[in-house]
Amino acid sequence: MKIIALIAALMAATPAASASLTVSFAVTEVPTGQIMLSLYDSETAHDRGGKPARVAAVAVKEGKAVAQFDGLAPGRYAVKSFHDVDGDGKMAVTPFGMPTEPFAFSNNAQPQGGPPAWAATSFAVEGDAVTHSITIR
Repeated sequence: MKIIALIAALMAATPAASASLTVSFAVTEVPTGQIMLSLYDSETAHDRGGKPARVAAVAVKEGKAVAQFDGLAPGRYAVKSFHDVDGDGKMAVTPFGMPTEPFAFSNNAQPQGGPPAWAATSFAVEGDAVTHSITIR
């Protein structure tokens, strides 16, 4: 019984594995403004409009922007982002709902009649630090 108690105590004292993710953006059109992004950790949330695991707004400087997420559980993640050129915190759209500000997805996945699915956008975050690059067009 003492061995079981010792193992349980060691497991409780061991911190859960965590990873960090750096998402770097290359902005090709307007070298200013901010990138608004949502980070998803499940296919259901990503594909069905669920709540993102994390969100961020990062300034664009000289055509680049970088978002940092620490303390992530290892697993698969996906990013949806847009370039908030006018700085209002919302994606500008036409009266028909078509985006008028540049946008992008992880893996630089391209929309096909709507946002690309989790299968096209998800990527692994494992180990201590992962960097993922996205081009906003």
